[in-house]
Amino acid sequence: MEYLIHIAILVCIYGILGLSLNLVIGEAGLLNVTQAAFYGMGAYGAALLITNYDINFFLALLGGIIISAFGSLLIGLVLSRFRGDFYALGSFGFNVIVWSIMLNWQDVTHGPLGIPGIARPALFGFTFSENLTFLILAAVFLALVYGISTFITKSSFGRVLKALREDEEAISVFGYATSYYKLVTFVISASLAAIAGALFASYITFIDPSSFSLNESIFLLSIVILGGLGSSRGAVMGALFLIVLPEALRFVGFPPDVAAQMRQMVYGLILILLMLYRPQGLMGTFRM
Repeated sequence: MEYLIHIAILVCIYGILGLSLNLVIGEAGLLNVTQAAFYGMGAYGAALLITNYDINFFLALLGGIIISAFGSLLIGLVLSRFRGDFYALGSFGFNVIVWSIMLNWQDVTHGPLGIPGIARPALFGFTFSENLTFLILAAVFLALVYGISTFITKSSFGRVLKALREDEEAISVFGYATSYYKLVTFVISASLAAIAGALFASYITFIDPSSFSLNESIFLLSIVILGGLGSSRGAVMGALFLIVLPEALRFVGFPPDVAAQMRQMVYGLILILLMLYRPQGLMGTFRM
């Protein structure tokens, strides 16, 4: 039972990350490969406030959001000037920079040693120490982020993002400041990713830079693409699929000496087949 609860918590955390990244990629059409950096900013921001200043999780969460939003604002001011492949390459570079700071700024982040002893959330004297209660908290945050994401996509702002995705030059002709919309979306996306970072840090009670590398950004990109671009439900389904599938393959009776390799092969084959026969993703309406 505890194992299933653990998987469900991870699905909630990665569902939040998928929803946050879908705003940038699925709605605005911007190929962003730096989401793990903001995930990490939120995690480190909350972890440092909790461990160094004994601040309540929910206030530390707010602090992590502010740190991530400020960092994304600085990065977004640069990226909003780019388009297409240059935007993707710029975000790629920034992810490497932020990860390197987490790894090497040892006076603050403790480098590869990480930050241990991160307290679980507490509210009005109740501590979410049990995994089941933490799952309920994570599910509440997932629902909140889903609501925010849905509200944005259905608003007039979201309609501009869809037009930006289809043809940035055409919408700029009508007087829309495309760089402004890209920047705002980028900051909102990073702020939502920080929520997942704070939840992850508090759940695991330990973080280090390895959880926020470029590989993590690519994994988050896979969640959005597999779930379906431009679909909030697809972002959650993508997280569910990519978290549960590798775990489910553990229970397939492969020979012990090749079990790990066989799981990876089957996992890769399933993803390839999905991309061949469902290129728009599980619940998407258009291709990347």
